Amino acid sequence: MHPFVCSPVGSICFDGILPYIQIDAAYRPALSGLKGFGFIQVLWWFSGCDDPQSRAALTEQRPYTRGPRQMGTFATRSPRRPNPLGLSCAQVLDIDEAGGVIRLAYIDADAGTPVLDIKPYTPSLDRVEYPQVPTWCAHWPQSIEQSGEFDWPKEFCF
Repeated sequence: MHPFVCSPVGSICFDGILPYIQIDAAYRPALSGLKGFGFIQVLWWFSGCDDPQSRAALTEQRPYTRGPRQMGTFATRSPRRPNPLGLSCAQVLDIDEAGGVIRLAYIDADAGTPVLDIKPYTPSLDRVEYPQVPTWCAHWPQSIEQSGEFDWPKEFCF
């Protein structure tokens, strides 16, 4: 087995209400060419759940109000998982390449959260035109744009 090494490229910060990603100086050249993309995929570390108990969780009891009583971790967005990875699609408001700042409209991560990687969102690779979801979550918004108006706290039990 190959050794696994993962180093953060930056972290989540907040400027008042709006979030941004502060890219470490060593990784700022990787921002070249990102301007023009309206959305990015942000891979981040659930650092608050990086403990033996959270990493041992393979099932969740009633993670969603309308979902099944028990679900496997891989069928949820729970932060308690074998590898506490988070993945968010975030709208880019502005990019300051020299300062290493990517300003976002929203991200579901806390201040100080380590960012592991960033990928541009491209519809040809990331958009599924006809997604299939279980009936218990079929009432969820059909896009990230609609999600801002949705009452998410009523849906999650974790």
